[in-house]
Amino acid sequence: MKGVVVCLFTIFSLITYSQKQLTTEEVKAFKSKIEQGTKQMKSMKTDFNQNKHLSFMSNDVISKGKMFLNEEGFLKWEYTSPSKYSIIFKNNMVYIDDNGKKNSVNANNEVFKRINKLISGSVNGQLFNDKEFVISYFKEGNQTLAKFLPSDKGLKKYIQEVFLYFPNNETTVSKVKLIEPSGDYTEITFVNKEINAKIDPKIFTN
Repeated sequence: MKGVVVCLFTIFSLITYSQKQLTTEEVKAFKSKIEQGTKQMKSMKTDFNQNKHLSFMSNDVISKGKMFLNEEGFLKWEYTSPSKYSIIFKNNMVYIDDNGKKNSVNANNEVFKRINKLISGSVNGQLFNDKEFVISYFKEGNQTLAKFLPSDKGLKKYIQEVFLYFPNNETTVSKVKLIEPSGDYTEITFVNKEINAKIDPKIFTN
């Protein structure tokens, strides 16, 4: 038993050591770097890998696809595996295409607007001055982790916490983790990012 306790203490110490909270000056420098970088960003397209953890399932749900964000704020998630599915956020509407079966939802309500803003902000990093979150910053290896705690009661019903990961040599997010109040979470990793890439307007055709 003593050996187990020592082992657990060692693991906890390593986890604690690997994540160090940024100082006020470090936070200021980090935010300035990200904000300067995103000012130059007009569009972004990237591949993504998504891991969905559900407590009632023995295995996580793994998905892959592409994400597109243009300068008008239109956002598209295009899932290619394990099935074809796409979601387009455009002009206060959400357009869903489930393997050819199309549907649309009016997103012109406060909660949906906040969630859409959160998703877009997670991609381009423009969330740091959002008063609806309490934000803390940590150094974790060769990246910076920003933790967002919703302060808005409406948003808390859907999201418990959001983690954004920024590599030291980049100004856009590389990984997003959205934790639900139930403890279930979605983790999205972006790969092959292209900033200011030319995006065909047809991509956002619903």
